[in-house]
Amino acid sequence: MPQDPFDWIDDESRRREHAGLVRTLRPRAADSELLDLAGNDYLGLTRRPEITEAAAEAARRWGAGATGSRLVTGSTALHAELERELAAFCGFEAALVLSSGYAANLAAVTALSGRDALIVSDAGNHASIVDGCRLSRAETAVVPHADVDAVRKTLDAHPGRRALAVTDSVFSVDGDAAPLNALADACAEHGAALLVDDAHGLGVLGDGGRGALDAAGIAGRPGVVATLTLSKSLGSQGGAVLGPARVVDHLVNTARTFIFDTGLAPAATGAALASLRLLRREPALAGRARTVAATLHRRLVEAGLTAARPDAAVVSVQAPSPEAALRWAADCRSAGLAVGCFRPPSVPDGISRIRLTARADLTDQQLESALATIIGAAPVS
Repeated sequence: MPQDPFDWIDDESRRREHAGLVRTLRPRAADSELLDLAGNDYLGLTRRPEITEAAAEAARRWGAGATGSRLVTGSTALHAELERELAAFCGFEAALVLSSGYAANLAAVTALSGRDALIVSDAGNHASIVDGCRLSRAETAVVPHADVDAVRKTLDAHPGRRALAVTDSVFSVDGDAAPLNALADACAEHGAALLVDDAHGLGVLGDGGRGALDAAGIAGRPGVVATLTLSKSLGSQGGAVLGPARVVDHLVNTARTFIFDTGLAPAATGAALASLRLLRREPALAGRARTVAATLHRRLVEAGLTAARPDAAVVSVQAPSPEAALRWAADCRSAGLAVGCFRPPSVPDGISRIRLTARADLTDQQLESALATIIGAAPVS
């Protein structure tokens, strides 16, 4: 009798279970009463009535789906409007909207490198960047986290070679910011391009939330390209690449995750555009998110916990073990608070953590309640 071709999956499942690495889906109810410090809705816009109404209006006007790839029927006037306003808001010449931030990183990394190029990638970069490097067929040098000297030395070792340095602006696990000014200078000295994933900077850093590249003063430089997601501070879904117009035109013609993917749904496009315009009207939202993060960090440290100082809206708090991190997150959830849980192999340094995301819409009372729950459920080292 022929062997079942998927028997190997059972072996893999047993190994994951033995290692305590089983992931499970937890569908949430629309009316969940959990206070959410696990998601990435930094400005609290996902449920703002004007944003949900903009999504509904876009669906009514343009339809439920984009109907095709952006190069066929999937580009609408709404997409073009969002691209113009994103580029202007963030300080770049042009923008290109894709179906996700993941797709945006794959597009930018692969289209701006190639078999003969060199990619210099930070060891702490997001999985979408890592996958982009793998798909690019370029030689990839992974350098120590936030180490500008290592980037410079790697570029020094390949004089005259087409090169792309790539980094998160704010790293998603610990919430620390990359040294963008120094990286941009190092790349300029070597004629290399710099690609920055600003998924966790947009809406939180920079003038009125214009992002980490605006805060660093490098937005719009000729050799700098940014990617971002519409699913965090803008409370919607999708991604974008921002940079010089010729870079965007190159992606339109070469980036496979743009060319062969269905365009972003009109509802998500309309919601993101409404959020962007709301952020322009309410620039204090960015400062409030940073204030909430700073308060979380200060109070947790005062309570004796080990927390990384947040450079944006992510607060990472160490747990003594993977099992303790899991129990901590579960106990918080039982008390009505959702927090993130990071443990090996998701964290390469082997330090398990709970991860908190500050939100601009948290009231002082909600913040106090969250702090009491986190501190009260903290494991004993």
